[in-house]
Amino acid sequence: MPRSSRRPTHAGSWYEDDGNRLASQIQQWIDAVPTPKGSHARAIISPHAGYSYCGHVMAHAYKQISSDQVSRVFVLGPSHHHYTRRCCLSPASSYNTPLGPIEISQDVYQELNDTGEFDVMDIDVDEAEHSLELQMAYLAYTMRGKRFQLVPIMVGSLTPEREAAYGRLLAKYIDEECNIFIISSDFCHWGSRFSYTFNDSSKGPIYKAIEWLDTQGMDIIEQGDPKAFTEYLRIYGNTICGRHPIGVFLNVIRSCRTKFQISFENYDQSSRVLTFRDSSVSYAAAIVTATADS
Repeated sequence: MPRSSRRPTHAGSWYEDDGNRLASQIQQWIDAVPTPKGSHARAIISPHAGYSYCGHVMAHAYKQISSDQVSRVFVLGPSHHHYTRRCCLSPASSYNTPLGPIEISQDVYQELNDTGEFDVMDIDVDEAEHSLELQMAYLAYTMRGKRFQLVPIMVGSLTPEREAAYGRLLAKYIDEECNIFIISSDFCHWGSRFSYTFNDSSKGPIYKAIEWLDTQGMDIIEQGDPKAFTEYLRIYGNTICGRHPIGVFLNVIRSCRTKFQISFENYDQSSRVLTFRDSSVSYAAAIVTATADS
């Protein structure tokens, strides 16, 4: 596979491009989150919008990561611009961030590439996609001073059967305690510009109906049942942009040996929708921990 360094193309617009200011912002968000009482997160679900919108939500997931216990990080993000029915690997050898570069694990990439189930995206496709990049600065800050490697995977528009197949393929990696998974996803994209205007007036204002809709999805994700999540999406059509990475991950934890518990810790919306002229995007943070009987 070609070797290059992926530029942080969304720095300076979606988040700070100055490392010192960026670190200060992330630290403020982290400090505002109560100290975790549970165990180290073996996976998280984290949003990927501009940090001014969702940085405070991301902190609820990232604060649960114990950097001393991590040597490899898998990041699964959706494809917003490049249509594919498969999962894709980066052509780069590292992801640059304003807080320094993160090296990609070429050993794991070779293992995945050898399965024949992954494509390698062009560097311009990689640099256009924000779902992976928006995790990188937060990850670099969380892991500062620690040696670790990255496994970024862009997840295409998969059928439930393909989500299950990729879940089985990746399951062995989450059984290794030194690995963590980051699932990059925003939740409901509501408004005419997203061609989605679900409403149930019995829930109160529109933003409350959106919250109810997202909560139904989060409850099902916490159950860890990929088929139930697929059915929820079929019924409501909720515009969860990371639905395929989430679907893959639910199949990962169904196929691995370790038993996990998923818990959503925080939820917010970019704005409070009151009329059909408004729009919003929802953000949620979840942590995934191994259960005591694992």
